[in-house]
This record gives sequence, structure tokens and C-alpha cells, in this order.
Amino acid sequence: MRHFGHLAPEVRQHLFHQEPCAFTADSPARLLAAALGATLYSPATRPRLADDILKQARAGVVSMVLCLEDSIGDADVEAGEENLVRQFADLAARPDAEPPLLFIRVRTPQQIPDLVHRLGSSVRLLSGFVLPKFTEERGRPFLEALAAAETASGRRLFAMPVLESPELLYRESRVDTLEGIARAVDKFRDRVLALRLGVTDFCSSYGLRRAPDMTAYDVQVVASVIADVVNMLGRADGTGFTVTGPVWEYFRAPERMFKPQLRQSPFLEVQAVELRERLIEHAMDGLLREISLDQANGLLGKTCIHPSHVLPVHALSVVSHEEFSDAQDILRPERGGGGVLRSAYTNKMNEVKPHRAWAERTLLRAEVFGVAGEDVGFVELLAAGIPA
Repeated sequence: MRHFGHLAPEVRQHLFHQEPCAFTADSPARLLAAALGATLYSPATRPRLADDILKQARAGVVSMVLCLEDSIGDADVEAGEENLVRQFADLAARPDAEPPLLFIRVRTPQQIPDLVHRLGSSVRLLSGFVLPKFTEERGRPFLEALAAAETASGRRLFAMPVLESPELLYRESRVDTLEGIARAVDKFRDRVLALRLGVTDFCSSYGLRRAPDMTAYDVQVVASVIADVVNMLGRADGTGFTVTGPVWEYFRAPERMFKPQLRQSPFLEVQAVELRERLIEHAMDGLLREISLDQANGLLGKTCIHPSHVLPVHALSVVSHEEFSDAQDILRPERGGGGVLRSAYTNKMNEVKPHRAWAERTLLRAEVFGVAGEDVGFVELLAAGIPA
């Protein structure tokens, strides 16, 4: 699989200076963590789940979570488990099927070994599990169950803990909770692919819900948690993990209070005014702004609950030609001693030592999402992927 692999080769050739790399579920963890992109959630109870999974893969989705937790009712869990076993068997029986990375969001640690056993040989299609409301105390049994299931099945399985508990939100318990989470995930570092943020649960603790005009970063009690999670768990010194962005809840905008947040000029330049109107109508201007803020705050990828959110996440994850040029200049072997240099675009100064970690992350993102052509912006990337 590869990002933008659903586009025709001639379209990709036009859009990219460097095309996204191909990868598989067996690729190195560092590559997969960066490549998750827009992770699309689906209830595990959907009757045609196998067909849905392949349909989304053909539309550009590279990671999905099949949910047995909050997206289904308590009474539907057993049926959801049975459906997952059937649907995985269905996928495994299709020789030409190319599903995305598949994860199951469970409720209890006991579900992990039970589901792995029940999946049988179709477990080869499973990349891992999403672990809800993760803290050190609640999370360790999940991670231990995953390690045991991996040993029993012989299949590499990853964990994606969801950070969403009240203990993490509340100021008086936040640091202790983060330190505990850090201990738990560090012990299982090879199995933890990424940490996911459950912002909807954070808002719930205070009876809040952000409007489509607002991003998670406008809700200060939420923004402070994101900052502290990145501070303690997202460091670039080798101790950190990939932290993914929060879910965007809207796919059609209600009545607006504020002006749209998308400038007109980028759309006028490529004759895509109608695209701008469609994005605004479907509340995508707020989503695009939040994705930009995710990246500015050290997050990569995003939880998605609607297929229309996938392309914006991927389009804004593509490395611009300017970013790529800066990163390459900073990492040239002859720059190992440090120093300051003017960028090739002659609009900024690149400091070799302070910007090195940024450059390394940028080149990893460039590997999995590609590098846009010199004159290609996010509007063209969006327009190329949206059906006419």
C-alpha cells in the first residue's frame, strides 16, 4: 500500500517531486507509525464490513480501527466480536484483497487473546489493538495480554493506547498519570505503535463540545492536555512516541457564527473556487485548520470518523518542496558541525543543530506521504483526490 496510491500514475507524477513510498503491514514500526495518516474508525457490527474495508482502501485509506468500544452499545459487543471473526475470514478468503492496516479497539484485556484465537489464520490481516482509557494501572493488563497473544499466534501485533481518562485531564493528577503512562509504554516500547488522543472524552468531563468554527486548541482545558502529552511523551530525543491528532466530529456545517477560515487566493490560483465552497459547506475549513495546528504542536496523523476527512489529513501531511529542500540542506553530512545557512528559497535561516530533529522528522514524513512538486500546493492535492 502507499498514500495516494489510488490516484492514476500520471496524476501522481504531476503532483509529486518525490512520490510516497510503498509499505506493508510488516514494514518497520517507525515507518508504519508515521504512515498511519487518517485512521478511519468503523463500528465492528457493520454487516458488510469486509466490503466497506476494501472500498475505503481503494479510496486511499491506509489504516482503520474496527471498534468494539464506544461506537457500539453494551448489548452489541458479543455480536460485534462474532461479526469481526466472520468478516476477517471473508477478507482472508479473497486472494486479491488488499486491506489497509487493521486494528481492533477492545474493551477489556481478555478480548485480545480471545479474538486472536478466534480469528485463526485470518489473524495475518490484523496489525494490532487500540487500548481505551489508558493509564498505567488499566493499561498494563492490556499490554501484557497483547504480548501473550503475539507469542501464541506468531503474529507481530501493535498497541495503540488511547489517552482519554479523567486522571489525565485533571490538573492535580495529570503529571502522575503521565509518568505512569510513560513507564507502561516504555516497558513495551517495541509494541506501542502510536499514542492516540481521546479529546471527545476530555470535553465530556466538563460538559463541553467544540463547535465547527473551533479547533481542539481553542478549548484551553483540552489544549493544555495536548501540550503536556507531547511534552512528556512526544519528545524527539529517542524517548518519545508518535502522538496522533484528535477526532474531528463534523461532516456538514450548521449555521456559522464566524467567517470561513479558508483564504480564497490559493483556490483562485488553481481555479478551484467550487472546491473551497464544498469544503466550507462540509465544515472542512475547521478541519484543515485543526490539522495544521496538530502538526505545529507535534502530532502526526488523525483519528477520523467519516471518510470525507481522510483526504484533507493526507493532503496536509504531504511535505512541501520548500520543507523538503530545507530538511535536506540541514542534514547534509558537511553540516554535521552545525552553523547557520540561508534556505534555498532565500526566505529564512536554517540553524543546523536546533533544526536537525525537525529535519529528520520531515524526511520521514516525506518518505511516507511524498514531496509535493515545486509549484503544487495543498489545494491541488485536495482537488486531485476528490471525485468530480
